[in-house]
Amino acid sequence: MVPIKIDQQTWRMTLSPVTEHSAATAERAYAHFAAKLSFETDPADVAGAMSDGEVDFILIDTRKQGHYTKSHLPGAINVPQTGITAQWLAQLPADKLLITYCWGPACNGSTKAAMKIAALGRPVKELIGGFQYWVREGWPTEGKRPLDARVAAPASTDLGLFA
Repeated sequence: MVPIKIDQQTWRMTLSPVTEHSAATAERAYAHFAAKLSFETDPADVAGAMSDGEVDFILIDTRKQGHYTKSHLPGAINVPQTGITAQWLAQLPADKLLITYCWGPACNGSTKAAMKIAALGRPVKELIGGFQYWVREGWPTEGKRPLDARVAAPASTDLGLFA
């Protein structure tokens, strides 16, 4: 309810939480969503590119080494965000987009890594949902406890990969 005062009386106009604030113009919405997509990608897009053989990016797993060894995204390299330096970055092909990921939405290691990579002058995106959402969507992993492609697991199941 939005109160509106008119001649000392308060009238209440009922709006839903969805329509309480006006939507942006189409032009502003386009600019917003285009900008958002320039910072992030999702598991389905990454897996699709891998499946199509269009791997024009490098996946960077920012979790601890032990977790990476247990299971990680196919082809990912491991470096915690504290290990990202100009010297380390210089070893990576300059023509590849870098994509960082961590455990999931509650982990900001990939955000910190992406910020460092950007500060060092390289294009970078973050994987939405990280390892957790990759596994939830059933995409394959590599490591000591790999998952086969499209092994659907309930969202509440961690398959022993999150310990």
